[in-house]
Amino acid sequence: MKKLFGVITAMTTPFTEDGKVDVAALEEQTEFLIQKGVQCLYPCGTTGEMYLMSAEERELVAETVVKKAAGRVTVFIHTGAMTEAETIRLARHAHKIGADGVGVVTPSYFGVSPRAMVEYYKRVCAALPEDFSVYVYVIPQLAKNDITAATMEEIAAACKNVVGVKYSWPDVRRVNEYLQVRGGDFSVVPGADDLFLPCLVCGCDGVVSGCSGPFPEAFVAVYKAFQAGDLAEARKAQVAATKLVQIMQFGGDMSIFKNILTFRGVTGGYMHKPLLDLTPEQVAQLKETVAPYL
Repeated sequence: MKKLFGVITAMTTPFTEDGKVDVAALEEQTEFLIQKGVQCLYPCGTTGEMYLMSAEERELVAETVVKKAAGRVTVFIHTGAMTEAETIRLARHAHKIGADGVGVVTPSYFGVSPRAMVEYYKRVCAALPEDFSVYVYVIPQLAKNDITAATMEEIAAACKNVVGVKYSWPDVRRVNEYLQVRGGDFSVVPGADDLFLPCLVCGCDGVVSGCSGPFPEAFVAVYKAFQAGDLAEARKAQVAATKLVQIMQFGGDMSIFKNILTFRGVTGGYMHKPLLDLTPEQVAQLKETVAPYL
């Protein structure tokens, strides 16, 4: 089964001013990332404003990215939704259109017991072919629910197509615990961009990085140096990447990502309401801040 690896870019979703998915801009972004050397694409996740889109919009995004990528890079679609039925619908759609696999976030908002969590993933995975890869997506700071290593072990034992976890809380101890799931045969990719190199050293396969969307080169440099066994160069590259993370993650505003893409000649598009775009004054300040990196 396919696995995520290297620089896995959590893509933004560009919208038109009237709130529709900007397909042409999404195609631009896909091509830009492939040409810059990222290994995998991950649309419709948190960075892609997933919960603000309808199922039809998410399917359109998935189809656009898979078609434009055309097998040149690995594409996993995030399909987790607020209802189980929609999660299954989107996951089946991802398989149908030829995606390499899916990510499925934990149930959100309402508290879920460990037993309910295991049963949830069992039902979702049972609705998919046994050889279609699934990553559990753990982001407790937004989804409310966490998954301990012990519960992840139960999920992995019950769901053969769960190949790994995307873990978006910056806890390296938990990362190391996840790496022992299924006797060590379990893929772990952090969502903390600034922990890319430390997590690679621990044994992770890559990073799911929103910040690699506007500036993929910095993260590609980390991975290339690590793969070449040059830790000194990898550390330098991580320092450079971390500086960009500190700029881009201020306030957690995806409009920052979209504006930097626009600065770089790729149509970033608008945010989906109720999220707001940066003001003209904020855009000017951002451009001045990132000018040395453009």
